[in-house]
Amino acid sequence: MVLVTLIAYLVVLLAIGIWARQRVDTSADFHLAGRRLGPVVAALSASASSSSAWSLLGMSGAAWLWGVQAAWLIPAVVSGFAINWFLVAPRMQQASRANDSLTLVEFLADGCPETMRRAIRVLGALLILFCFTFYVAAQFEAAGTAIGEATPQIAGNTALIVGAIVVVAYVVLGGFWAASVTDALQGVMMLVVAVILPIVALVAVGGPVALWSGLQALGDPGLLRIVDQPGLIMAMVFVAGLFGIGLGYPGQPHVVNRFMAMRSRDEVGRARAVALGWATILYIGMVTLGLCGRVLMPEIDDHEAILLALSTDLLPAVIGGIITGGVLAAIMSTSDSQLLVASGSVSHDLRRGPFSVMIDRLVVVAVGIAAVTLAFFVPDTIFERVLFAWQVLGNGFGPLVLVMLLVGYVLPAFRLAAILLGSLLTIAIGFLPDVPGDAAERLIPFFLGLAICLIGARREARA
Repeated sequence: MVLVTLIAYLVVLLAIGIWARQRVDTSADFHLAGRRLGPVVAALSASASSSSAWSLLGMSGAAWLWGVQAAWLIPAVVSGFAINWFLVAPRMQQASRANDSLTLVEFLADGCPETMRRAIRVLGALLILFCFTFYVAAQFEAAGTAIGEATPQIAGNTALIVGAIVVVAYVVLGGFWAASVTDALQGVMMLVVAVILPIVALVAVGGPVALWSGLQALGDPGLLRIVDQPGLIMAMVFVAGLFGIGLGYPGQPHVVNRFMAMRSRDEVGRARAVALGWATILYIGMVTLGLCGRVLMPEIDDHEAILLALSTDLLPAVIGGIITGGVLAAIMSTSDSQLLVASGSVSHDLRRGPFSVMIDRLVVVAVGIAAVTLAFFVPDTIFERVLFAWQVLGNGFGPLVLVMLLVGYVLPAFRLAAILLGSLLTIAIGFLPDVPGDAAERLIPFFLGLAICLIGARREARA
């Protein structure tokens, strides 16, 4: 029954891709759906594509591992949604239309002399390709985990390849239309998972009081601390580092392009309410699920598989299939959007026209193959790999996005410096010993990049 449910879900995704193919005539259709995205689809697709397997598998796994202090992840991540929907979305919708940008990198290079514009577009495109290959690899790896856990008769590597083929196929067929509509469907499925499974798990534990008692009974006092760090300073650093995740949202090309594709600024408020409500429910559910999982399954081998293990253990096969489909939804809703952005980086930002939908589609296939290869040969936890790529992009692009939208024109040399410093410093700090909450990696490059952009900002454009 689980296998039948999963197959039905994958067939629906392919059907959406075939339907969307009829709406794709130009490169603008392929990358931004002709800027005709409605508020509900924009909100759900932006939310789902920004959440990925990290939100279901990684976040519930972090709660299993960390205990109560994982609750800090909820405001940390929801704050990123708020930054995007209050500050970025309404301004980006208008600004990208005004300069006719199809990609985030093209928007960031707008208004620069030709030589500097070219340098920013090449640097931005290479950065996106580097990060998204890691990011998509993590999604494909998670797809293999999800299918393999739900259907043990299918080998994990086979499941990984099947999941990747389906995602690449519907993106190649339908481009942004297919990615957005499937992401909206997947956002609904993720929300169903975040409501049903945590409630079932909490009932299985015996309720909130029993959950607290169960955590106490495990004999690890760190699981019950609001912040499990030595001293106030380290506790503050840990929390600040988690909120650094939220600062990464404005720099995510696969999220910001939803704002660029919205048909009207007047619809941003409605989309904002949907997105913030969705995020709050989802992340509360995942932290609750991870805590319940620590009590119900304290000896599980892979803490990032706790959601899948609980769905198999607590739910009937058909509902378990839907839950596994929800995990696949989280995976596919991010990987499809990232494949699309990577395609735009190569076919639009790296190349000088004429732009071709055929080239867009070939690039999607190439990036998909590279990501599958990476997933096979460079194993890593979903949580760590996703957050690495997320932070590099967030620190590379985010400060410049915020300053260009909120302050005004930024001198070209300062734009290039901010992208270089934010991204490369994040990578460099990633090789150093971790500090609590990865605060150094998340905060130092962001605020240095922000300072560079503010120094180079001008109210009016000038050479």
